[in-house]
Amino acid sequence: MSVHVRRAQQRFRTEVEGRTTWHSFSFGAHYDPDNVGFGALVAHNDEWLQAGSGYPDHPHVDAEIVTWVLSGSLRHTDDRGHTAVVGPGQVQRLSAGSGVVHSESADGGLPARFVQAWVRPDESGLAPSYAVADVAMGEGWTTLVGEGAVPINTRGASLHLGVLGVDDDLELPASPRLHVFVTAGSVTLADEVLVDSDAARLVDEPGRPVRGRAPETRLLVWSLP
Repeated sequence: MSVHVRRAQQRFRTEVEGRTTWHSFSFGAHYDPDNVGFGALVAHNDEWLQAGSGYPDHPHVDAEIVTWVLSGSLRHTDDRGHTAVVGPGQVQRLSAGSGVVHSESADGGLPARFVQAWVRPDESGLAPSYAVADVAMGEGWTTLVGEGAVPINTRGASLHLGVLGVDDDLELPASPRLHVFVTAGSVTLADEVLVDSDAARLVDEPGRPVRGRAPETRLLVWSLP
């Protein structure tokens, strides 16, 4: 049983012209042998793109890539014929499977911020697939990916959005591993205050309460097997 808080400033940072990425785990040139992932979650990137910037065509294999846009909009294009503009209130999942090439860029002449996670699938070499869905958000928990929502090829993995006001309480989902990331506002978790871009990793701590400390506080929580 453990709760490990990771502050925003502890993350690796990649900065190139037009974009800044904050990495929760080892990524690219950034390597820490003690921080290569958390269960099936192998990447959790907080992306900031300037208007018109992004990632040109690049390949992926055997990764479930889940994207949640926080501001602006993101244009996705891949070599399987999928093109979409994804904005706040929509969740995108790209199952890379046996191989896919895609590009991502800020759309509409405005900057964009999004959180993108990569999850290991249960099987390798699956047929690539793509999905984007509108999300009806309300108070409390909303499941974005997993059972009853956009499917993912990792059994037992799901992504939840939590919305809290001041002094609102929520119990974290029941799961062996939980990755909590604050995208707006502030919460109290295990006597620690987490603010925007802070994270926590919980092992065998199902049902832990979180309490909102600011209006419109929002959490992204991965439940992991």
